[in-house]
Amino acid sequence: NKVVFGDGNLKAKLVFVGEAPGADEDEQGLPFVGRAGQLLTKIIEAMGMTRGQVFICNVLKCRPPNNRPPAPEEVVHCRPYLKQQLEIIKPEVIVALGNHAVRALLQTEQGISALRGTFQTYEGIPVMCTYHPAYLLRSPGEKRKVWEDMKKVMKLLEKSGK
Repeated sequence: NKVVFGDGNLKAKLVFVGEAPGADEDEQGLPFVGRAGQLLTKIIEAMGMTRGQVFICNVLKCRPPNNRPPAPEEVVHCRPYLKQQLEIIKPEVIVALGNHAVRALLQTEQGISALRGTFQTYEGIPVMCTYHPAYLLRSPGEKRKVWEDMKKVMKLLEKSGK
């Protein structure tokens, strides 16, 4: 129904990238507004920030039919929009939320299981690979790992003069 480009501060030092809009996002035209978005907001607030201080977007800008995972050709078509967003914002750190975001940003076949908790690089920008909030809703025992990842992000932002 709606194109969901992103939301937040265009001068943000921190950008969160997810996979694609879900039903709530498609309805409202904003990223991460459903249950996973509410959890992401809590994570951001636990980091001592607000949603208005960061930028949140997805690899795909439109909801795939039946909420299926993004198809490879959709990622290829949407990647230039994501690239341009990141060029405009110039974040100091990117957080890739889940498999699809990690693979699209890093153009790798490695999955989130192998890369979670590590910093990789996207065009010179550190990228923290971590679990998607929707996964955390299904596997709440993994929240601690994401919090450890966010502490690494906060430490890196502090070094850069957050």
